[in-house]
Amino acid sequence: MEKRVFNFSAGPSMLPVEVLEQAQRELVCYPSCGMSVMEMSHRSKMFESILAKAKADLKELMNIPDNYKILFLQGGGSTQFAMIPMNLMNKNKKADYVVTGQWAKKAAEEAKKYGQVNIVATSADTTFNRIPELDPSKFDKDADYFYITLNNTIYGTRWTELPDTGDIPLVGDMSSSILSEEIDVSKFGLLYAGAQKNLGPAGVTVVIIREDLMGNAMDFTPTMLRYDIHAENDSMYNTPPTYGIYFMGLVFDWVKRQGGVAALQKINEHKAALLYDYLDASSLFKGTVVPKDRSLMNAPFVLPTDELNAKFIKEAEALGFVNLKGHRTVGGMRASMYNAMPVEGVEQLVAFMKKFEMENK
Repeated sequence: MEKRVFNFSAGPSMLPVEVLEQAQRELVCYPSCGMSVMEMSHRSKMFESILAKAKADLKELMNIPDNYKILFLQGGGSTQFAMIPMNLMNKNKKADYVVTGQWAKKAAEEAKKYGQVNIVATSADTTFNRIPELDPSKFDKDADYFYITLNNTIYGTRWTELPDTGDIPLVGDMSSSILSEEIDVSKFGLLYAGAQKNLGPAGVTVVIIREDLMGNAMDFTPTMLRYDIHAENDSMYNTPPTYGIYFMGLVFDWVKRQGGVAALQKINEHKAALLYDYLDASSLFKGTVVPKDRSLMNAPFVLPTDELNAKFIKEAEALGFVNLKGHRTVGGMRASMYNAMPVEGVEQLVAFMKKFEMENK
């Protein structure tokens, strides 16, 4: 097999090798089935068992309460930007949004098509390098929900303390942080995540929604965009992304073998500390995020000039550290260290950074 690189891509991202190998072994013939999961009817008993196990494993891993539904949907996280207001902005046609990056901004813009959006706070003035302080007096008491992006993939920030929204349902996009650290699901009305960072290949979106928030969609909401329809049909109103769900189930098994989310959180904190401690000590490399808001998953950093940034990225790629180029709005580099990134990958990256610093002072 060709040597694998350390893939620091923000997504689609690195997947656990043992999961890829299991999927490879089962690609042509799923055990006791004589066919690939890709060929399997979604109405078959075999696929129904794959779906049920994936759902049960996620419920166990995230300690999801019984009064929540787990949905496996299509359309990526971006479809949720419209699906959330169409299903939840249904009493006062108002919602609170905190804009902490590009994806939160896009979500707020989409929601404006369906009702009144109150931007409670934003960190746009500092290129989203922090989670803004919230002033509760700016919360709309009539909001139907309060929306945050838990981890900001592009800008490398994360919420370490959730806002207290009282009786107003908290909605969270956790596409780039799901299963990376423990979270109290009961504090949310709805959580969602695209699969392609910590869960599996692109094509599945997980939605975890409290049951009382379903069943009151706007009249014009398309059937395919109604949470209650998907819940009533066990995520099989139409043909679901069967192979993506199967693969995600393999990842859930892998997470359990690592010791669960709490064990992965410790590893993720260790990986992040390796990189951030070096950035703080370096006289050449510089992190771009306010330290208290640093993400465990995505770490942006820069060198003093664009020329040095380009040189670093080129030399890193030659050594097998790929997809380190930062988003155009931040520049520099970004190392995404999702669950599947081994500690060794971060250790070797930091060793290379130290060497690069010595040679380019």
